[in-house]
Amino acid sequence: MNDNDVLILIYSILTLGGLGLVSSVILYFVAQKFKVYEDPLVNEINETLPQANCGGCGYAGCNNFAEACVKSANEHKSISGFFCPVGGNDLMKQVAEILSFTVEDQKPMIAVVRCNGSHTNVPAKSHYEGISKCLFANNLFAGEGACPNGCLGLGDCVVSCAFDAITINTETGLPEVTDACVACGACVKACPRAIIELRPKGPKGKRIYVSCVNTEKGAVAAKNCSVSCIGCQKCFKECPHGAIEMKNNLAYIDGEKCKLCRKCVEVCPKASILEINFAPRKPKVTTVENNC
Repeated sequence: MNDNDVLILIYSILTLGGLGLVSSVILYFVAQKFKVYEDPLVNEINETLPQANCGGCGYAGCNNFAEACVKSANEHKSISGFFCPVGGNDLMKQVAEILSFTVEDQKPMIAVVRCNGSHTNVPAKSHYEGISKCLFANNLFAGEGACPNGCLGLGDCVVSCAFDAITINTETGLPEVTDACVACGACVKACPRAIIELRPKGPKGKRIYVSCVNTEKGAVAAKNCSVSCIGCQKCFKECPHGAIEMKNNLAYIDGEKCKLCRKCVEVCPKASILEINFAPRKPKVTTVENNC
């Protein structure tokens, strides 16, 4: 190796070393410029969360929820409005304690299927053969019973539930929600007919609701389903608490205002209003006067 070769080798080493040094300096300053600081409280809160990543809290996942809680605590000095439906009130108290706040308990919620169009109540008028998805079938036909608002029974809600809280009853063809429901709302989003709703679970699980979302006029609705709401307004007039409103030929019971008196159930001519987890009604005693 002659002197020129040695010089070329030295220059090459120095050049590469210089480029590496300059690149390192540039990378260092870029990293400092765009460095993201994560509050250690985010990780602490995230570790207390159930890691269900169900989206029921309104955020993409548990870590996003933790970040939002810490951000709200720092900027607004409050975490009011934040709630993890899977962990419930007990978990939110832990989160609040980490952030040195207090939170009020929220009423437990549960998913409710507002359709009673079973195979018995809605006799089939057609037969569906196609992709077994409610979202797909909803764009093709009204349903086997011809109710344009009724449950299609293909189980999109079942698939969406990460907690195995919904099953399809093979006898009725309708989805049923169990107490395993955490009110994450996934089934609500999955139903293309907006039949499933989150409602207050009620004391000891007692709740009353109109199990129908059909907005057709009474005669047409009754033709397709024997237990459809016909918009007669009897429940609306009977309710002493102002918990029932009429809209689009349909009665709706506000779960927050309802006092569970069951008067609306008694006057409904179509048995459209369901009473859940109540003791059986005592039979009315008829008094016969003896005029002898």
